[in-house]
Amino acid sequence: MIRYIEETGSTNFDLVDRLKRGDYLPEGDWLVADRQSQGRGRLGRDWFDGSGNFMGSTVVHWGPSQPAPSTLAFVVALAVHEAVGGFLPSRDDLVIKWPNDLLLNGAKLAGVLLEMIQGRVVVGVGVNLCSAPDLPDRPATSLCAYGVTVDRDTFAERLHEVFTLELERWRGAGLAPVLRRWQTVAHPEGTVLRVHPPGEEPVSGRFAGLSPEGSLRLRCADETVREIHAGDVFLPDSPG
Repeated sequence: MIRYIEETGSTNFDLVDRLKRGDYLPEGDWLVADRQSQGRGRLGRDWFDGSGNFMGSTVVHWGPSQPAPSTLAFVVALAVHEAVGGFLPSRDDLVIKWPNDLLLNGAKLAGVLLEMIQGRVVVGVGVNLCSAPDLPDRPATSLCAYGVTVDRDTFAERLHEVFTLELERWRGAGLAPVLRRWQTVAHPEGTVLRVHPPGEEPVSGRFAGLSPEGSLRLRCADETVREIHAGDVFLPDSPG
């Protein structure tokens, strides 16, 4: 079920609040808002809420026999890539940036936020269908900027469909095939990256693939390989 509402502070906050109050939220249901007054992105950023864009959240019921809940970032990224890609004439310029930002021609098109609450993962997704914000540190874009018009509700239905499929694959086949597929649509190995780990100075290097757990492997100038578990990633040649 997809429930549409006119306005809320944050679809993620709404679902988190309900879980904290003990409500049962069926997996597969989505809450989609026309407008968010307090939308959030990764690392505490505000999320732009332009009219006509997609802003929605859902819940995944996680269990100890499943891959680590943090790896849902890759599952959601693949689902968003697939959903968006179906509306583009070509996917050549549609790239996932570690771990789950979606870039179109180097500019941010979509983002994902995961929050773990009492054994459940609230998944928030924002996609710039009609308009994009003016960000201080990276370019952003929308599908409309490329002449692609996508009805928000149509996109919601498509994302619901592909995310359900990706979730089944993650649970059934495990993390390894998810990471392999992720790397086929992400920035290729050897790409120059600049990474800002939380609380540390930025570090630069070349993308050296993913660890078995999904950490970013960065090959530094001295040829050592560092694993990055969290942080902001920039592609210097495409500042997003």
